[in-house]
Amino acid sequence: MGSIFGTKDELIQVTLDEWGAEGWEAINVFTPEGSGKITMVAKRPLTDRVRRMRNMPSMK
Repeated sequence: MGSIFGTKDELIQVTLDEWGAEGWEAINVFTPEGSGKITMVAKRPLTDRVRRMRNMPSMK
């Protein structure tokens, strides 16, 4: 995300708001050294159904 001129705060906010609405939580946001771009690391809790499907794929 971003460009040679950096990432606009408004774009970051919009992205974080969209991800938040989908249940994601940003756990780390950083700018790699020498880059105008940002990297976001996010997570969201798995539902019981998804957790079950991952543990027992034959039980779809």
